[in-house]
Amino acid sequence: MYFKFKPTWPISVALAPLMALVAIPTLATESNITSSEAVNMPLPDTEMDKITVYGKHNQLILASGTATKSNMSLMQTPAAVVVVDKMLLDDQAVSTLQDSLRNVSGLTQAGNNYGIGDNLSIRGLDVNYTLDGIYAGANLGNNYNPTRSMTNIESVEVLKGPATGLYGMGAAGGVINLIEKKPEYEESYQIRAIAGQWGNYGVMLDATSALTDNTAYRVVANYETEDGYRGLSTERTELYASLSQRISNKNEVLISAAYIDDSVQIDSVGYPVRILSLDDLLVATGSITATDLPNDTDADGDGTFGVQLTDEQRQQLAESIVATDGLEPYDLGEQGLISPLSKPNDGKELRIKVRQDIDLGDDLLLTQQLLYRDYSSDFTRQTGAFNYVYWNRSGEINANPRAPLEVDGVLYPFAARRQEYRQQIAEEQTWQYFLDLSSSWTSDNISGEHLVSVNYETRDALVQSSSLYDADGGGSLPYILDIRSPNWPTGNFDDYSPSLRSHYKKSVNALGISGQEVIYYGDLTARVGLAYTTIEQDYQHLGSDRAPGRGEALDTDDSGVTFNAGLNYRVSEQVATFLNYSKGTTAYSILGSLSSDGDDRPNSESLSVDLGVRFTAFDEDLLGAFVVFETSRTNLRYGNETFNDNPGDADFNVDVAQYFYDAEDRSRGAEFDLNLALNEQWTMNFNASYQDAKSIEGDDFSGQTKGVPLKYVRLWGSYKQKIDVLPAPIQFSLGFAYEDERTVNSSGFGLPYAVLPSYTVWDGAISYTAENWSIQLNLRNLTNEIYYSRAMFLGGLPAQSRNAKLTATYNF
Repeated sequence: MYFKFKPTWPISVALAPLMALVAIPTLATESNITSSEAVNMPLPDTEMDKITVYGKHNQLILASGTATKSNMSLMQTPAAVVVVDKMLLDDQAVSTLQDSLRNVSGLTQAGNNYGIGDNLSIRGLDVNYTLDGIYAGANLGNNYNPTRSMTNIESVEVLKGPATGLYGMGAAGGVINLIEKKPEYEESYQIRAIAGQWGNYGVMLDATSALTDNTAYRVVANYETEDGYRGLSTERTELYASLSQRISNKNEVLISAAYIDDSVQIDSVGYPVRILSLDDLLVATGSITATDLPNDTDADGDGTFGVQLTDEQRQQLAESIVATDGLEPYDLGEQGLISPLSKPNDGKELRIKVRQDIDLGDDLLLTQQLLYRDYSSDFTRQTGAFNYVYWNRSGEINANPRAPLEVDGVLYPFAARRQEYRQQIAEEQTWQYFLDLSSSWTSDNISGEHLVSVNYETRDALVQSSSLYDADGGGSLPYILDIRSPNWPTGNFDDYSPSLRSHYKKSVNALGISGQEVIYYGDLTARVGLAYTTIEQDYQHLGSDRAPGRGEALDTDDSGVTFNAGLNYRVSEQVATFLNYSKGTTAYSILGSLSSDGDDRPNSESLSVDLGVRFTAFDEDLLGAFVVFETSRTNLRYGNETFNDNPGDADFNVDVAQYFYDAEDRSRGAEFDLNLALNEQWTMNFNASYQDAKSIEGDDFSGQTKGVPLKYVRLWGSYKQKIDVLPAPIQFSLGFAYEDERTVNSSGFGLPYAVLPSYTVWDGAISYTAENWSIQLNLRNLTNEIYYSRAMFLGGLPAQSRNAKLTATYNF
């Protein structure tokens, strides 16, 4: 697939000032040197204040620019921000963004994510991803979605709640901002090799140095492969290159590029919950007999009977039931339901970025960034494997195809029905331009910053999805007769005459302008921001088996004003409290189709209120925060139960809207984060969350949002011990994570009470560093706990069993 970029006026206008400023020889009016002389002349070794530069004391990061796009002490920031340093990630041998979840409160795996990519959530709501503040993808549910590597990442900064126009189309939950490695003028090289269980091997090279007095480069290359637990293989090749050019001591340009080619096997089923409708049974699952599983008697008098089983078959069905059926996933051991017909996601990403920081004088700093990103995805996954045991659905007991499978008089209690395999091929292309202008000012005892941001982005997506089905869906795939020992189909996807289910192109364009005022008065810090965002979407159906031919070109657009207001009061040098209220807006569906009946409803909005306390101690070697919050995503498209879509009914097309648009996803709770780096000997990260996440339609409150735990606690601590016979100390680390149960229920599938049980898992590590080399052994899941790392659709993804990973690093 190929997108041909057609420049539009916003991009052309954006390029003009960027190219012009790059060509400026110097803004120091007292100098008369030429451009060529400026490039080759050694410049003062000073570092300009930049949006992604953060302050660090000992091992703790104490400042961040993610919340306001101005470098601000966290003790003065009126927003919920958590920052994780690379040192902590290295101690945990973190290689992907998902591995880093344990370090931030409120950050979890999203529910029902089909095992695809980094589908994460903040406070139970959607997430946007940025690299140094520039778009790096978004949650796209069960569609294409990359798994982000931490190879080129220095730190992770998480802003909770809407970003109010600072990062373009912002998600309701917040922004995960990944700070990338930058060129350094001091020569440094690092080689890292890893080896672990399940065929895990990798090698990484990181090289940085000065080319001239004013030019520095950095190159990071990485290759890693793993056969994977339960066959979930991965293979990743990465190359990052960046070049920093100081045109003058007030004008610096950074050009960076990244190419990532990865192959990640997808398990979108995990371990399924056996469908046993407990509301239809009056006995505990461990005591069910054949008499408790009656056949359908047509009690509703509609002349339709469900599957009729013999007494022997009902007894066979009863004997197959275990105590957790209908309540928790069925443990399939180490094999799982990963069909050879599925194909790992072949993901390719190309990213090119140009950034310029320029000091315009009089405390005026301009930063502009231009990004091109192309991401393609190609995978085949199994989307369904429903094991029906017993279900009384709308008066029909075990009505086909939602019934136990019987073939030629033989009952298969563990059969999987209604299978679908889906092949998805997609490409997303993004252009994004940001201009950020900050100006510092002082008046008597008051100081502050004027902050203005302008952003334009355009995303083009081309998506093609094809499906195969078993006989329940009219296809030729064989039924899985036993999920414990599957009889997989042979051949490949195309051998079964797949049906093209969707084929479309979609573009989303957004323009945003925001202004913020940050005011410092004594121990008070105030922040007020206002943003205007306009979002336009265009959709073109390109033809499918269900709807042949090219469809009508459709479009919708909307604009809105968002805002934020925050106040921080520093009670003492060690304690500060803050209040923040913000509103954001985003496209209600990046990939969704549009209708031809003028579906120009307002975009999805988000609101967040945060009340927090930050504290520090031990000469800033300890930093903590406690936040109480309410965050919601509003104006959602939920089905209206009173809408009648049956043309045979006398009330057909009554004046009732088909969808509710006043529904919302809302999360309330509290978060606690604590980081400690004491005497170069003790370090600790501790965080805990309580988040009551619900979907709301009018006065109807649902239970906890699928896959989102009500509470969880995580800890990682390290201690360095000096041993006389060794020139350097040995570091010992221990961590644990507790996660509350997560619901995967569905009344529509006869599973109103299904959950993933709570768990506690322990991890450990031991490492030794001497001069320019180090060796580290990480041990995960020390107690070999059986638990589920993600919520799937009516199931759970089993986490890895006990395993080890060895990392060796050499610096020179």
